[in-house]
Amino acid sequence: MITIKIGGSVVDDLHPTTISDIKKFSEKEGVIIVHGGGKEVTKVCEQLGKEPRFVTSPSGIKSRYTDKETVEIFTMVMSGKINKTIVRMLQQNGINAVGLSGVDGKIIQAERKKKLLIINEKGRKQAIDGGYTGKISNVNDSLIKSLLKQGFTPVIAPIALSEESEFLNVDGDRAAAYVAAKVQSDKVLFITNVDGLLMDNKLVKNLTLAEAKEIRPKVGPGMEKKILAATEALDMGVKEALIANGQKENPISSAIAHDQCTVIQK
Repeated sequence: MITIKIGGSVVDDLHPTTISDIKKFSEKEGVIIVHGGGKEVTKVCEQLGKEPRFVTSPSGIKSRYTDKETVEIFTMVMSGKINKTIVRMLQQNGINAVGLSGVDGKIIQAERKKKLLIINEKGRKQAIDGGYTGKISNVNDSLIKSLLKQGFTPVIAPIALSEESEFLNVDGDRAAAYVAAKVQSDKVLFITNVDGLLMDNKLVKNLTLAEAKEIRPKVGPGMEKKILAATEALDMGVKEALIANGQKENPISSAIAHDQCTVIQK
């Protein structure tokens, strides 16, 4: 079984062979898809006159600050437009996909972060209200497994349910890592728009878990989240994490064959 994370904007740029590639694996061993969609959320926020706000943690991770209004837009765009666009695309190509958010059947439960430590404009550490951002605490693997057993391909939007039953924004890469670990997926594959981790413009083809943890702070913001999610997945028992380009032919088969991608193993 393989868990695949695709970005919301990657969907427009995926190589035409991607869907038939997914189909092959969904028929053979089962595929779970977790998607993102931050750019689309930002676009809709702007259309609705809601200024998106981003914050940076002391370790340099940039993330969306999610207040009440933003989490409602986030839920609408992620579990509505993006999720159903992916499901429609898969259905159109004969893959019986089911679109879900982490809220459905408590697929993703998270604890609401009470406080966030950020670096403010003056470059100082500052604690602010946590808003509606979550730290994943549990994944309902039995629901995901029963869908797979019935031949469905689950497509999951990264919205979690808090203990108080609120919508929470969770990072898509990390949601994929937790889902992969809980359903005991052998591999987690992060599909992006570059060949993998690039250092000094060179593709890093192989990393051990320890090397990935060490290299993480030196990587740019977008890739850093993927490396973090990859290390978390391996720490939780997934055997292999792959970061690969969705714009090349048969991207899933290529990544599994370790062709032109970054492979992180224990």
